[in-house]
Amino acid sequence: MIGIFDSGVGGMTVAHAVEQALPGYDLVYFGDLARAPYGSKSPETIRRYACQNIDFLLAKGARLIIIACNSAASVSGEEMLARYQPPIFDVINPAVARVASLVRQSGGRLRVGIIGTRATVRSGVYAQKIAAAAPDCQVLSQECPLLVPLVEEGWLDKRETKMILRRYLHPLRARQVESLVLACTHYPLLKGLIVPRIGRRVTIIDSSVEVSSHLAWYLKSHPELDASLARGGVSRFYVSDVTEAAQAIADKIFGRRIELIPA
Repeated sequence: MIGIFDSGVGGMTVAHAVEQALPGYDLVYFGDLARAPYGSKSPETIRRYACQNIDFLLAKGARLIIIACNSAASVSGEEMLARYQPPIFDVINPAVARVASLVRQSGGRLRVGIIGTRATVRSGVYAQKIAAAAPDCQVLSQECPLLVPLVEEGWLDKRETKMILRRYLHPLRARQVESLVLACTHYPLLKGLIVPRIGRRVTIIDSSVEVSSHLAWYLKSHPELDASLARGGVSRFYVSDVTEAAQAIADKIFGRRIELIPA
């Protein structure tokens, strides 16, 4: 079983991408709605939550874990890799690999924008990893602390959301970024608003798509792990709080009714 956790419903974009990349594989998801957002929490608190979430998924039968929360991955990813035996994937490294690929295709320099939570941006993890993978790449980061609460409230097409996005994206657009990393799994839900405000020529890197593609490749390269994963087509979605907005967003992401199970 593939285990996935996030601070809320945003990580369901990862679960949906995994369903599409690996149809039929059993999934178990945990969304920590009661304690969201993680991006404004201290690193110590985020690490504690990450451990609790992984323990929960392992108890439910997960054989591998995807940290679908950029905030958790940015401040605790390396620690979780060292602490737990089952394979652990995050949404950061596949997105960085995609940036490096674009840099190679461009023949050298590239201006890349990063938008994420306060915790993700201040950790510096994207800038550090991109600098290591593509030294000539110029990285411009922007904190967007209001976006996760807006998504969790279901404000996906509100005037206020559009105004806030325009303000967050303006510095990156002014610097003429050529690619934009959505460094939060909530942000793909706002892609329709982001594209016209950052510029339609800008390449959008969706970490949910990148990690699902990476996982599919990894399982082909590790047949023993692949063979150990159940394929009953069962997906279970646990949440630490059930809200009407979360239910509506979950249904929107998957295009079907999703049963949110109180954890």
